[in-house]
Amino acid sequence: MGNSFGALFRISSWGESHGGGIGVVVDGCPPNLPLSARDIQPYLDRRRPGQSKITTPRNEKDSIEILSGVFEGKTLGTPIAMLVRNQDARPKAYDEMKTKFRPSHADFTYQKKFGIRNHEGGGRSSARETIARVAAGAIAQKILSFDGVSICAYVERIHDLQAPELAQVPSIESIEASPTRCPHPETANKMEQLIIDAKKSGDSVGGSVLCRVNGLPIGWGAPVFDRIEADLAKAMLSLPATKGFEVGSGFQGTFLKGSEHNDPFEERDGQVRTSSNRSGGLQGGITNGEELYFRTAFKPTATVLKPQQTVDEDGQETELIGRGRHDPCVLPRAVPIVEAMTSLVLLDHRMLHHAQCESFEFAE
Repeated sequence: MGNSFGALFRISSWGESHGGGIGVVVDGCPPNLPLSARDIQPYLDRRRPGQSKITTPRNEKDSIEILSGVFEGKTLGTPIAMLVRNQDARPKAYDEMKTKFRPSHADFTYQKKFGIRNHEGGGRSSARETIARVAAGAIAQKILSFDGVSICAYVERIHDLQAPELAQVPSIESIEASPTRCPHPETANKMEQLIIDAKKSGDSVGGSVLCRVNGLPIGWGAPVFDRIEADLAKAMLSLPATKGFEVGSGFQGTFLKGSEHNDPFEERDGQVRTSSNRSGGLQGGITNGEELYFRTAFKPTATVLKPQQTVDEDGQETELIGRGRHDPCVLPRAVPIVEAMTSLVLLDHRMLHHAQCESFEFAE
């Protein structure tokens, strides 16, 4: 339970942080899509550890293997199984965590729920599981590109450092220019130093990622329970370390009056558009043709290299100092993961919309 996501484009992930590897099965991918490992590997390269001095030094190439569902360079319409093998696992670093619960980790809740847990690197609760999401998301993003849909996420805030709002969607080059993945150079330099300082002191910091989606047609989504923003919220809050989600004006919109917050409709170039976009591209859970944008908040990494009070499995009070290799800030590596989950949600809604509204013709 809890290891699958999506309706028509459905993924199931498996594997543990320090086990043999991480894998995913993608079911529902259309046939005849040109696909190879070369389409997927660049996305995993953005997510992998060891990219810079502000990420975990774990040395993993995260090379993708496609095991099924592709033949002669094209998808078959059958399940696509993919695998990334773990190569630099160091389970001994977690020996102390075998009996001690790490503060703000899933150690305690997994133990209570299942009566057993893999303490090495957090096992299934480790962010390394997101390899599966990024690999599957790479396929979804390729399919969406045929519809002209573009997804761009970047770090907007780390701790108390906030980048200014950008009127234009930044280029991938400007995002990747800094290891922080913040496209505003001045703010990015300050963020990088902030993360380095936190790392040196054995601490960690959190922040938020902004995701912007353009090229969406009008009409994707569904009312009531299956609104796009509801599915995006589930997708984002399913990611490790997430603590908040807001779409459009979000919480800031609550400080406005209705007359200030509403997005007036207008006709532009023969189309109905809105002159502002506090709705974030969605109304009634359905895309309205404007830019879809939302923010996801990530907490500071729970593992810190400072003494912390905790208890062991017998309920005895004890002290624990984090060990192993960890990101002092998860935000930079979270960017491609946010993009991946966004693509999975949107592709699912694209397929659902087509199935309900475009597959049938009824004579009047």
